[in-house]
Amino acid sequence: MKKTLFSLAPLALVLMGCSDPEPVDSKSTQNYELVADAEQRLDIYTPYQLKTDLSHLSDDQKKMVSLLIDASEIMDNLFWQQAFPENRENLLNRVEGDVREFTAINYGPWDRLNNNKPFLTGFDDKPEGANFYPSDMSKTEFENADLADKDSLYTLLRRDEQGELITVPYSEAFKDALTKASDLLHKAADLAESEDFANYLRLRADAFLSNEYQPSDMAWMEMTDNDVDVVIGPIENYEDHLFGYKTAFESYVLIKDTEWSQRLDKYAQYLPQLQEGLPVESAYKAEMPGANAQLNAYDAVYYAGHSNAGSKTIAINLPNDEEVQLEKGTRRLQLKNAMQAKFDKILLPISKQLIVPEQRDNITFNAFFANTMFHEVAHGLGIKNTLNDKGTVRSALKEHASALEEGKADILGLYMVTQLFEQGVLAEGELEDYYTTFMASIFRSVRFGASSAHGKANMIRFNYFADAGAFQRNEQGQYAIDMDKMRAAMNSLSEKILTLQGDGDYNGVAELVATLGVVSPQLQADLDKLADAGIPVDVTFKQGKDVLGL
Repeated sequence: MKKTLFSLAPLALVLMGCSDPEPVDSKSTQNYELVADAEQRLDIYTPYQLKTDLSHLSDDQKKMVSLLIDASEIMDNLFWQQAFPENRENLLNRVEGDVREFTAINYGPWDRLNNNKPFLTGFDDKPEGANFYPSDMSKTEFENADLADKDSLYTLLRRDEQGELITVPYSEAFKDALTKASDLLHKAADLAESEDFANYLRLRADAFLSNEYQPSDMAWMEMTDNDVDVVIGPIENYEDHLFGYKTAFESYVLIKDTEWSQRLDKYAQYLPQLQEGLPVESAYKAEMPGANAQLNAYDAVYYAGHSNAGSKTIAINLPNDEEVQLEKGTRRLQLKNAMQAKFDKILLPISKQLIVPEQRDNITFNAFFANTMFHEVAHGLGIKNTLNDKGTVRSALKEHASALEEGKADILGLYMVTQLFEQGVLAEGELEDYYTTFMASIFRSVRFGASSAHGKANMIRFNYFADAGAFQRNEQGQYAIDMDKMRAAMNSLSEKILTLQGDGDYNGVAELVATLGVVSPQLQADLDKLADAGIPVDVTFKQGKDVLGL
């Protein structure tokens, strides 16, 4: 790794607010060049205008949305600092046109949908710990360090003047930026028509300065009457490939779709029953999910930071705090307009290439929506704490925790669809619609690469299904699902994942990822056909106040 490319901000800068450090080669004005074969990757995203009808909002609510977008832009800047260890402007000023846009989408010189490989010359592989840890820190040094909050979700690891590891809370490391974001949330709270939403905004604003996010997570779970929502702050830990501890800054600004949300209300009450019926020994399903979990549909009007990097999220399941989940449940937010964009622009064209003709009519938006929704709901099922005193599943499985959790949500989501369909609760279409759409969605998601948590989960599931004969591939490279074998594979993979989680079996999960979390040459050849057909891999958003008319 080239030290000049990945030197970290001096401690003084870290403590004063983590201002973008000046790169060692700050005087260089020579443009970066694309690595070989990178040019063909520049058009893998297709633009989509992120907007919705705001006419039902009051003037104060529209002003509030504008302030939330301003706060989101701060989250975007902070994520750049977490993801890219050098000066962002120096990077962006040395690339032009499509390359600059591609660099901005990836928040750095590494292709997030190509296993984080560098697409610009002069850069080595992306540091597994991004900019959360010193680039020269080993796992052993971290594990031996006597620092109480080293595995906190909200601290950076840095070195002091003697070269020893220290922790710096986000509230100190990013103090100036978070103070501005806090002020914006307080101003937005003053305009909120929902008292619960105003309370959440104020608690979230306070969390930026205190590093204590649980009270605001609790408050977020207590909201039911807000037309506008914002998911903002350091939330997901996918950017930390070293340990999976550190959370990245992001934001979504959302407008509630009341009609679709009412359609989803009835499903949360079935969670305890579905938990009891999971295909695993009783000890691995003893925890009971909150039956008061909320299911709602939204149109997204702004993505920022981690949520906007590379592939775009189409559904959210939060909070991640296990204590909040066990006490309050979780909220599942379906981002309907973003979901529709991916279905129309990507999933349908994929099905015409890779699904056998006689099963293509089973690819439906309702099935795509339901599969995506129950993926998020399924995060609340299973087990959060190990059975053998290894702590939480997340802490026991370390950097593999996210991949296995995403794999669990995928497979248990299909299990939930199956159970609810056969009980007559989910009444739209045929069961084969959900299975076929699920299979086509694997091809869509696999194209994101196998480096991310979602990517590894996709490959594990695809290869497990292949080994179980859940689908067959014909000579034209088209796939047909076998309903009976796919159902059997769904149940056995569910049992395997839940057991690994409950046992906190780090080595077992590592072996699963190593053996099944890979893209085979045959699958890669089939995926290459999608690129040859000009089918985009994902969407990029045209968004902001101008798009919304604010």
